[in-house]
Order: sequence, then structure tokens, then C-alpha cells
Amino acid sequence: MEHIVITGAANGLGLQAAIRFAEKGSAITMVDFNGDRLAEGAEQVRRAGAAKVNTIIADLRNADAPGEVIAEAWAFAPIDVLVNSAGIYPSAPMLELTAARWDDVQNINVRAPMLASVALAHRTIAEGRPAAIVNISSTVILRTRPGAAAYSASKSAVEMLTRSAALELGEYGIRVNAVAPGFVAVDSPINPVTDEYSAAVSMNPLGHPGTPDDIAAAIVWLAGPEASWVTGSVLRVDGGSSTGSRATPLSWGTTSLPDDAPVG
Repeated sequence: MEHIVITGAANGLGLQAAIRFAEKGSAITMVDFNGDRLAEGAEQVRRAGAAKVNTIIADLRNADAPGEVIAEAWAFAPIDVLVNSAGIYPSAPMLELTAARWDDVQNINVRAPMLASVALAHRTIAEGRPAAIVNISSTVILRTRPGAAAYSASKSAVEMLTRSAALELGEYGIRVNAVAPGFVAVDSPINPVTDEYSAAVSMNPLGHPGTPDDIAAAIVWLAGPEASWVTGSVLRVDGGSSTGSRATPLSWGTTSLPDDAPVG
């Protein structure tokens, strides 16, 4: 029976990943700072078929919290998979950025996954156990947007953290990968978005936003045996948004070139 630890598990992508793993009969440790929503999510995960469900309330802005989470989860059962799903993406225009706003984003989005991964690695290496770590990046690192400087920087760091961890930990049987979602509509009180924003960023080649389950399926695959020779990779699950935007008009405004169009 696998034991999966998921941060940011009270709602959104983290909760759906927990449900996906629960459907496989895994034991799940769900981590979040919102105790009420965490309890509600845990009931959904139990109903989905989890072998056991453990919950940990933690504020990952605290530098000690990631290590404490891993220690408490390990006491519940040795950990096979860590999903670093907790994250925030506040809209903060460049001219309104402050050290405090910047640090909150980096501490939750980058420092917490790093510290949790290091803490897990120490334990699995000591016991000679393999493990899989899945981080959450974003296609925003390829095509940023107004108000996303801190978030874009954090997710760029997550991708390099993923590669660095994969390089250094692979010899110990620890695989480290990341999923980079495009826009996914989630019910999140921490990261709300407007309808206008949702419509604008949904102009991907497939023409619609993703769902939490699209991302959860990718997380489960990267963590599982079918991806046993995959490490240091970033899987972009974005409806093709990283390729470009369907909202960009044809350069000539027509599907055929004018007679006097330049050639070459």
C-alpha cells in the first residue's frame, strides 16, 4: 500500500490528486493550512476509496513546517510519493511589489517544496527506500502576464529545482518531476480569478480551460510505475497554450495571401 503526501490538499489540484490516488487504494496524508476545508476534503478522499487518510494542518510559510510535515507523515507510514501542490498566485502589479509579497510567494511556492523534498530524501535514503516527488510548475514561465512577476519567478525556480533534485537524488532511487498546468478553473478561496481573466486565458488551441482532474491524472502517472524511467522532466498539461494563443489574428487578416505579398 503506497503512502502519498499531498500539500495544498484541501481544494483544487491537490484535492483532486488525492482523490485520484485514493481511487487506487493508496493511503493519503493531506496537508493544508485551512483545517475546515481540509476536513471536508478528507471525507471526499475517504469516499473515493483511500486505504487510510491522515490530515496535517500546517502553514508552509513557516520555514520549520515542511520538515515537520514530513516527520509527522512518516510517523503515520513511510512515504512513497510527495506531491508539492501548495501554491499561491496573487495578482501583484510590478509597481506594487514589496519584499513581504515577494517572500510569501517564494516561501510557499519554492522554499516549501525544497525543504519538504530534502526532508523526505534524508528519510528514504536512510532506509534505502525509493520515492517519487512531483512538483507543480506552470506554463506561465513561458508566457507571463501582468501581475504575475512573483509567481512566474517562483515557478521558473520550481522547474530548475526539479531538475537539480532529479540530478542529485536519482542515484538514491528518488525520481523528481513536475507538472506544468495551463489555466485550470478551480474553486479556490486562496487564488480567486475573475470571469474576464478566465475567458482571456482559455484561448488555447483546444479552446477551453482544463480541469483539476486533467492535472491530477498527470500527477498520478508521473508518480507511478509507468513513469519509472522518467525524472527531471516537466510535463506541460495546458491545452497547448504554451504553443501560442488562438486570440492572435492572422497577420494578413485573411486565409490567403494578397497578390503582392512578399515571398521568402
